Amino acid sequence: QLQLVESGGGLVQPGGSLRLSCALSGFGLYGYTINWVRQAPGKEREGVSCITSRNGNKNYTDSVKGRFTISRDNNRKTVYLQIDSLKPEDTAVYYCAAEIAPHRDVCPVALDEGSYDYWGQGTQVTVSA
Repeated sequence: QLQLVESGGGLVQPGGSLRLSCALSGFGLYGYTINWVRQAPGKEREGVSCITSRNGNKNYTDSVKGRFTISRDNNRKTVYLQIDSLKPEDTAVYYCAAEIAPHRDVCPVALDEGSYDYWGQGTQVTVSA
């Protein structure tokens, strides 16, 4: 059983930065596409970014391109989401979700909850002055 634990959220001023972590336990990163998903208050969940296992392909939703950077450390079994130039509209609970996809070369960032096999508990990011 794979477990995902997010951390790194917090309260930050507009323009600030945070680094979110998604630590995997139970298995290594091999074979899993990792997705970052967020849910803002009163809104539906939104796919933010993803990274594949096979070739490290990365993808981002348009609203975060140039500000968010996803990366993975296979030795630490952790996926990171560096979020810079934060805006109030980035306020949300951020979740990581793992999809069993060892052959995937490209990950679709659009939310596809039916494909996700494991979820973390989420970490709150609040952007406010």
